[in-house]
Amino acid sequence: MHERAPKSEWLRGVLEMCVLQTMVDEPTYGYAITTRLARAGFGELKGGTLYPLLARLEKKGLVSVEWRAGEGGPGRKYFALTHDGRLELETARRQWGDFVGIVSDHVGQAERTRSTQEVSP
Repeated sequence: MHERAPKSEWLRGVLEMCVLQTMVDEPTYGYAITTRLARAGFGELKGGTLYPLLARLEKKGLVSVEWRAGEGGPGRKYFALTHDGRLELETARRQWGDFVGIVSDHVGQAERTRSTQEVSP
């Protein structure tokens, strides 16, 4: 498990992709999404953040919604990736990989420059 959750500013930029990723294998519900993200090291995700995001994903046609009866409790709203949702996730993964490469190159360049300056007479 990770020591610290990512900075909230960073999380906002990748939260949609991460939520879509939680639905790749099977439909799931809100509490399970927050639990999976917390276990992955993202920290506690509030319902006031997650449920509006899920509503936006549904409105964009990236997820479908189905109410299922609960086992001994209230029903749950399950979210599943649509075909468009899977395509969006693929695109987001590629863009994320490109972005991580750019940031790593930039930060690495800054670190290399600093190391060079410290060594120079």
